[in-house]
Amino acid sequence: MKKVLNVDNKAFGLSSAIFLGIGSMVGAGIFIVIGEAGAIAGTLVTLSFILGGIIALLCGYSLGKLAVRYPSRGGIIEYLVQGYGEGLFSGTLGVLFYFAQLIALAAVAKSFGTYAATYISSGDTALYTDIFSLGILLMFVIINLVGASTVARSESIIVIIKLAMLGLFTGSALIFIHPANFSLSNIPGPMTTLYALGLTFFAYQGFSVITNSVEDMKDPGRTMMRSMVWAILIVGALYLLVTIAVFGNLPLAEVIKDRDFALAKAAEPAFGTWGFKVMAGTALLATASAINATLYAVTQIGYTLAKEGDLPEIYEMHVFHNTEGLIVSALLIVPMILLLNLGQIAATAAVAVLLIQGFTHIGHLRRLSQTRANATLIIMAVLGTFGAAFFAVFHIAESDPWFPVYIAAAFLAAFLLEVLLRTLTHRTIGRKIVQDLEKVASEIDKEIEHIIRPND
Repeated sequence: MKKVLNVDNKAFGLSSAIFLGIGSMVGAGIFIVIGEAGAIAGTLVTLSFILGGIIALLCGYSLGKLAVRYPSRGGIIEYLVQGYGEGLFSGTLGVLFYFAQLIALAAVAKSFGTYAATYISSGDTALYTDIFSLGILLMFVIINLVGASTVARSESIIVIIKLAMLGLFTGSALIFIHPANFSLSNIPGPMTTLYALGLTFFAYQGFSVITNSVEDMKDPGRTMMRSMVWAILIVGALYLLVTIAVFGNLPLAEVIKDRDFALAKAAEPAFGTWGFKVMAGTALLATASAINATLYAVTQIGYTLAKEGDLPEIYEMHVFHNTEGLIVSALLIVPMILLLNLGQIAATAAVAVLLIQGFTHIGHLRRLSQTRANATLIIMAVLGTFGAAFFAVFHIAESDPWFPVYIAAAFLAAFLLEVLLRTLTHRTIGRKIVQDLEKVASEIDKEIEHIIRPND
C-alpha cells in the first residue's frame, strides 16, 4: 500500500496537474468552437459556455472520485470496466473512446496546420497545412517518448505563455468593445443556447486528461479533485472573457463569416494586422499544447488496454520512457490528417465522447458504495452529458439528416472491432484493480484522513 501512496519521483503535483488540464482544454476549442458556437447561438454563446462549464464540473467531480478509487493510466477506460464489468459493452465503449480521441487529435493537428499555413505567402494551401500538421504531431511524439516528467514541464511552460497572450488580448480587446454588438437582434433564440452546448462542452473536454496522470500524481487523494476543479474554473473564466471580447469587437455577421479565425480576427480592431498574426500564433501554441496533453492521455489508454487486454500486443513494447503504443497511435493519426475530411468525422467523435462520458457516469452510479460520491451530482452529470449530446445531434441533423446514422455506425463499428479482437486474441479489457477493493479503499481513506488531520 505504501508503494501506491509513495509521492517520490512523481511528475504531477497540483500545479502541473492543473497545467495539464488547462493545456488540454484551451486548444482548438476556444479558437475554433467559439466561432462555430457563435454562429448557432449568437451572443447567447456566453450562456452556453457557462452551462458547458457547469456540466464539466459535474463530470470532473465524477471522474475525480473514480480516479482516486481506481487509479489507472487508462482513465475513462478503467472506469467503464469497473462500472460494467469485462464485457462486450465496456469493451465497445473503450474501443470507441480510444479512436474518437485519435480523430480529435487529428482534427487539432489539422487546425494547427491551418493556422500555420496563414504565415506562408501563398496562403492556406492543402500542402502546407498537411506539412505543418504532421510536423507538430512528430514533435510531440518525440516529447512524449522522453517521459511523463518532460510532458509536465513542457506543458507548464506552454500554458503560462498561452494564458499570458490570451490575457493580454482579452484585456486590450475589452477596451474596444461596442455595446451595440450585444443587441437582442444578435440572439437567434433561447433554444440555440442548448444547441451550442455540445460544442461549448467539447471545448472543456480535455479536463478528463487529468485522471490519466493519477499514477504519476503526488498525493492523488487531495491533488486530483483540487486540480480538476481549479483547471475547469480557470478555463471557464477565460472562455467567458474571451467570448465577450470577441463578440464585443466583431459584429455577429463577421464572426460567422470568419468562424475558423474569429478569435484572431477580433484582435484586429485593437492591434491591426499584427494583432491577427499574434493571435494566430497564440492559436498555434494552444493547439500544440492540446496535442501535447491529449497525446499523453491517448498513449496511456493504449498502454493500459494492451496490458490488461484487447489491443494488439505491440502496444506493450517499451520505447524509451514510454510505450510503442505511442508510435502506433501516431501512425493511425497520420492517414486521418492526409486523407480524411475531418469536419463531420470530428463532430461524430465529439458526440461519441459526450455519450461515453454519460455511460461512464451511469456506471459510476453502480459503484457509489466504493467511491462514496454524491449520487445527486453524478445523476446531474449523466443528464448533462446526454442532454448536450441530444441537442447537438438534433441541431446537426437539421442540416444533415444522416448524422444520427453516422453516430450509430460508429458504435456498430466499435462493437464489431471489439468482437473481432476478442475472437482473434482471446483477450478482454480487464480491471487493473484486482485486489480486494474494499480493503484497499479503507487503507486509502485512512492515509488521506491522516494527511488531512495529522494531529488527530
